[in-house]
Amino acid sequence: MDLPAVSGSSGRLVLCHRTPSQAGATWPGQVFGQSDLTYEEGMAAYLAATQDRLKQVHKRRGTAGKVEPSAWREENERQDEWYHIHQRRQQEDLAWSEAKTNQRQAVQSRRGKRKLQRAGWESQQTIWKQVRQQRLQCLEERKVETAAWHERNRQSQQADLTGCAFPWIAILVVTDNCSRQCLGLPLFQSGSHLTSQEVVEALAQCLPNELAFLISDQDFRFRSQIFNQLAQAHGFVHVPVYRHRPRSNGIAEHFVWTLKDWLEPCAWETAPQLGQLLTRFHIEYNDRPHQGLPFPGLSPNEFASRIWLF
Repeated sequence: MDLPAVSGSSGRLVLCHRTPSQAGATWPGQVFGQSDLTYEEGMAAYLAATQDRLKQVHKRRGTAGKVEPSAWREENERQDEWYHIHQRRQQEDLAWSEAKTNQRQAVQSRRGKRKLQRAGWESQQTIWKQVRQQRLQCLEERKVETAAWHERNRQSQQADLTGCAFPWIAILVVTDNCSRQCLGLPLFQSGSHLTSQEVVEALAQCLPNELAFLISDQDFRFRSQIFNQLAQAHGFVHVPVYRHRPRSNGIAEHFVWTLKDWLEPCAWETAPQLGQLLTRFHIEYNDRPHQGLPFPGLSPNEFASRIWLF
């Protein structure tokens, strides 16, 4: 039974009836409860309702006032170095854009004028050629600088993994929401140093051609430019779920729990040994009956082979 809220101050009592917190509450996922909408229509409505909350926030990590392990400190220093490089390049691009605008205006103002009114044109063009040559040289230096920074970053990451007694091993879970099939379990020895490039290369190997929507969390590897290029190349729509709301992608989360329970009694020492266990799990999971399917007793593989009959 709900009781009225009571607050008192200086001998005064104020009584107000408490309204249920869930009364009138709405959330974007309610659209999937509308039976008159298809899955595609519901997903489109969900995306339209969540675009304002799925904005990526860039945060720079700093080392001021923090005592961090040497590996984290070196990584932050590398990120700070790249941040300063990016800021310098932005200033160079602004100067180059201003120089191009001035050159364009000079060319337009020169048209239609007599030769006597074109004094200083040759000297101005000489200066423009020098500026353009400097720009081309700057772009070439950027390529060398970028390649050197990535090489230093790669060497530092390898050194971190080599010096770590128990390096992380990351597993990417790829499952189909309709058939509950496990489409792949790519394994990455880079662990916490996993890059967007590695994720994209792994997904390109296991994603089906008819994929329409890909649901994931908001990890930065799924919000990168190279991942957007993958989505455009394969023609699917990326649907990132809310932060700290794993239940929004409940099928994948339950699959993770199943995988953890299956691996709990197992033991491995190297990544290839773990890869063999994942291969076994992949086969067993897709061939055993799944309680989440609408037809009891069917395995994900069997349901996927019969789904076109319904």
